[in-house]
Amino acid sequence: MEKQRAGRNRTMTLSDTEKEELRKDLSFLSEKSAVDGAVDKTFNQDLFEVLEYLPKHFVDLLIIDPPYNLSKNFAGNKFKKTDDVAYIEYVRSWLPKVMELLKPNGSVYICCDWKCTSAIYQVLSECAVVVNRITWQREKGRGAKTNWKNAMEDIWFGVADENDYYFDVEAVKQKRRVVAPYKEDGKPKDWEETDEGKFRLTYPSNFWDDISIPYWSMPENTDHPTQKPEKLIAKLILASCPVDGIVFDPFLGSGTTSVVAKKLGRHYCGVEISEEYALLAAKRLRKAETDTNIQGYNDGVFWERNTLNQQKKKK
Repeated sequence: MEKQRAGRNRTMTLSDTEKEELRKDLSFLSEKSAVDGAVDKTFNQDLFEVLEYLPKHFVDLLIIDPPYNLSKNFAGNKFKKTDDVAYIEYVRSWLPKVMELLKPNGSVYICCDWKCTSAIYQVLSECAVVVNRITWQREKGRGAKTNWKNAMEDIWFGVADENDYYFDVEAVKQKRRVVAPYKEDGKPKDWEETDEGKFRLTYPSNFWDDISIPYWSMPENTDHPTQKPEKLIAKLILASCPVDGIVFDPFLGSGTTSVVAKKLGRHYCGVEISEEYALLAAKRLRKAETDTNIQGYNDGVFWERNTLNQQKKKK
């Protein structure tokens, strides 16, 4: 039965007619592929099958958002919570194989929550050099009467070679409002007066508090239960993948990684076992051909929350 939605709800959905049309955009591998046959594709099939056919060492950046160690239904594909040891073995079953796709100077980001963060770190450290952990604040989340509300997630950052990897810090600076502007010799120090107000460009840290989870009024929103925000993925791609580089996502979901890569002038390759989600990815990719907007990213910088009016002035 189709969900009943409010008139202002902008969540992306699929009609039967759209599904039929969008199936043309999905790909399937049944033999070894060259790089040209793998780039800018959405493979709607099992990850382990695809990994047998993809070329080695062709990817600049891996962005991985695997099932967390929680019981969750992904459009009929159910993931069941297990113990820590079994979850570690689950991650070991695919992560080393996915890492074989990475270039010698490539990077990897893996998303996780507090329950599985130690497992992800353990397995990632076996096949890459772990160089940082990003913690980002979730706006949404259910309250808890007998525990602290879970409002944070982690992203582990690893590289194939700690002496040779791409990282463009200038591309991921954040524009923050200046609360107490300091002047030196009558001139702003480390901030600027603009038509939008007083702002400072700051270097990014490994704690992000400027991320909004997709919700019903955002056009990027889908019914995927663990969809990541485009702004979050944009930071990873801009920092760790050069223009025209290749981004790979083995658990593509509704397509955020591929969509953001396309919007930012990078190539993409994604694998998603659910046809429903793969079709949503295809629809979003078509939309990205004409709409390259990423909420919270404007004029080449990331803006803090609650600055939409100032961003509109900038445009």
